[in-house]
Amino acid sequence: MFIIEVTDRSAAKDFIKVNVLMNKHNPKYIQPIDNEVNDVFDPTKNKAFKYGTAKRWILKDSDGNLIGRIAAYVSTKYINKGDTFPVGSCGFFDCINDQAAANLLFDTAKIWLAENSMEAMDGPVNFGERDKWWGLMVEGFDEEPLYGISFNPSYYESLFEKYGFRNFYNQYYYTLAVYGTLSDKYKERHAKFASKPDYSARHVEKGNLPKYAKDFSTIYNLAWAQHNEGKEISYEAALKLFNKMKPVMDESLVWFAYYKGDPIGMWVNIPDLNQYFKYFNGRFGLLQKLWLLWLQKTKHSRKINGVAFGIVPKFQGLGIDAFMIYSGTLLIRKKGRYDLIEMGWAGDWNPRMVGIYKALGGTQSRRMVTYRYVFDKDRPFERHPVVA
Repeated sequence: MFIIEVTDRSAAKDFIKVNVLMNKHNPKYIQPIDNEVNDVFDPTKNKAFKYGTAKRWILKDSDGNLIGRIAAYVSTKYINKGDTFPVGSCGFFDCINDQAAANLLFDTAKIWLAENSMEAMDGPVNFGERDKWWGLMVEGFDEEPLYGISFNPSYYESLFEKYGFRNFYNQYYYTLAVYGTLSDKYKERHAKFASKPDYSARHVEKGNLPKYAKDFSTIYNLAWAQHNEGKEISYEAALKLFNKMKPVMDESLVWFAYYKGDPIGMWVNIPDLNQYFKYFNGRFGLLQKLWLLWLQKTKHSRKINGVAFGIVPKFQGLGIDAFMIYSGTLLIRKKGRYDLIEMGWAGDWNPRMVGIYKALGGTQSRRMVTYRYVFDKDRPFERHPVVA
């Protein structure tokens, strides 16, 4: 076996190919869009390079066959609550079911991270935002992956744990039938706030995205700042995100709550793009873009993908979440375009969010794991602390 650093276009293509080879026998697998994976490692496309750097490698056997891949990253923005030492990350791991091969990949990432003054390695995670390719799937293999969700063979769990990775935190996904029964408290809280003129809930308007991008960044930064995990997002980055979402955005799926005109809550969803991308085999050129437009009109995605949710701390625990979600649900049901919503992951360190999903009547659909490997064996391992 031998490791090859990805430094040219040919190796970058092989990096993509490994993921396809490892999952080709699973009929539920949907290949990620090639360009989106490549963009993660392009300093001109990924803002994460402002705060760190990344490397990636492929693994071949003695006959030259592709048998694995891995990437590693360091970033000053990667901070988890409670960390007292520098932690790097690995991601985009794929490998045949062979522990020696996996160990070589993990060792390669570990050595590079140690050379960059890191003392532990989390993974598999993304180099950038946590809404994509975050965590290892350990439950949920019977369902097609949502857009942006990692998907891997079940034996990867053993490869990670036998190397010495330990469960840093679980990530739970919950699904909810659009026409399922919401608890009475949602209706009651909706009625309570709907009767107060200072409160309002409304969906996004594509013609006014700069306003909603500003509201999004305000809520996002206030709601996540307490976690001390470098989750800030600028207005410019939020506007770029909204403009990128615009071609697939359904206004009825993106909601904001306000108090006296100030943004206090958000519930952001999009149609599940994998219901379209599964036909593209990783490609997204002009032909696929035209195909996407045709599919949107003739074969509309019936599944909703939860992207982001947050309530400004001052308004948490009051029922704003129920007010906003119920407002959205009424419109979504009225339009009748969707059957199922799968909500974005909630870490086990965030019991409040898990509680919201359960209160909605959600059913756990997947479990991902973010692992941690501490280089110094004498240093006690600690799981991610609970955030109240």
